[in-house]
Amino acid sequence: MRKAFICPTKFVQGEDELLNLGYFVKTFGKKALLIADPFALTLVKDKLDATAAKYGVEFVSAGDIFKGECSRTVVAKLQKVAKDAKCSCTIGLGGGKAIDTSKCVAAGSNLIICPTIAATDAPTSHSAVMYTDDHEFDDYAYFRQNPSVVLIDLNVIVNAPARFLVSGMGDALSTYFEARANVQSVSNVNAGLPCGANRKKGELLGFGTEAAFALAKLCYENLISDGYKAKIACEQKSITGAFEKIVETNILLSGLGFESGGLAGAHAMHDGLTVVHDIHACNFHGEVVAFGTICQLVLENAPEEELYEVLDFCDTVGLPVCLRDLMTDKKTGNVIRESLTDEELWAVAEKTCIPDESIHNMPFKVTPAMIVACIKTADQIGREYKGY
Repeated sequence: MRKAFICPTKFVQGEDELLNLGYFVKTFGKKALLIADPFALTLVKDKLDATAAKYGVEFVSAGDIFKGECSRTVVAKLQKVAKDAKCSCTIGLGGGKAIDTSKCVAAGSNLIICPTIAATDAPTSHSAVMYTDDHEFDDYAYFRQNPSVVLIDLNVIVNAPARFLVSGMGDALSTYFEARANVQSVSNVNAGLPCGANRKKGELLGFGTEAAFALAKLCYENLISDGYKAKIACEQKSITGAFEKIVETNILLSGLGFESGGLAGAHAMHDGLTVVHDIHACNFHGEVVAFGTICQLVLENAPEEELYEVLDFCDTVGLPVCLRDLMTDKKTGNVIRESLTDEELWAVAEKTCIPDESIHNMPFKVTPAMIVACIKTADQIGREYKGY
């Protein structure tokens, strides 16, 4: 059996680590193309200036081109800037769009990722999501290797709103259960993708390793033991042992766990649920994935003890457990709607079950009717749990 495991070349996490960014740039050369969220850039400008001066490196700005979208047009322009300026590496600093854009520009070579939030597990992966210039989904891109360096500055992460950290916990929550489904179904995982190529139907990609499953399991254990403590620490802008553990869990353990362990029902149902505008508009990625995880547990008829452990965790840290939670404005607390129409449920189910979705990594055949049933059941369980 062919198995595969992939990961970044180096992962570094600590306080004020951005002050060491110049050291890592210098291992490649003297110039780096810097692709950054404008807001994130203002937060860390002093650190960037300090590390550039200390290590004698130069950051080539991409601010005039990168406006917050990862598109083919933007990537091509940035690659030209990097070539003309003779940049030796690429830096992605900020949230998901800046990180994905930097991955596409670097195309698998000399890439440093500096996330400013711990909201997803994307920083460690060798894949990116591309959009059109009109902000519509375009394609998934895969590269020959993962980032060269993932550099986490805890002082930056802790000063972001706690909701980002909680959303990252929602994304990480699915990791163990989806990896378990892949083990049970003996499914291929993204770690086996051919270098620089997308999946081809019928192609042998590689199955998950014992190492990936162990990391996915540790991911879940850390969330249960330290998730709530980490949330409180973040709300207090305090770097504690629990906070450090959950940042590592959200970014590294979940990142390695999903990419080398595989996705399954939770992320497929996330993709389906986001066709509903009221859900897509009100939530971060991980918040929808959390409810998708509850739906997956209902779908596979997981033990009641396990299901309620997940419900307890979600409720404690503030993740959605029902459709009403997903359709509540997180800023105002106003409930937009209580549930979905039958037509919407079937649209979600059809999207969840398209041929290339990860729902087909479940260890049994899944139909749209089964998705409708598990969402309705999970929703009612969650409503009763919350006392709605």
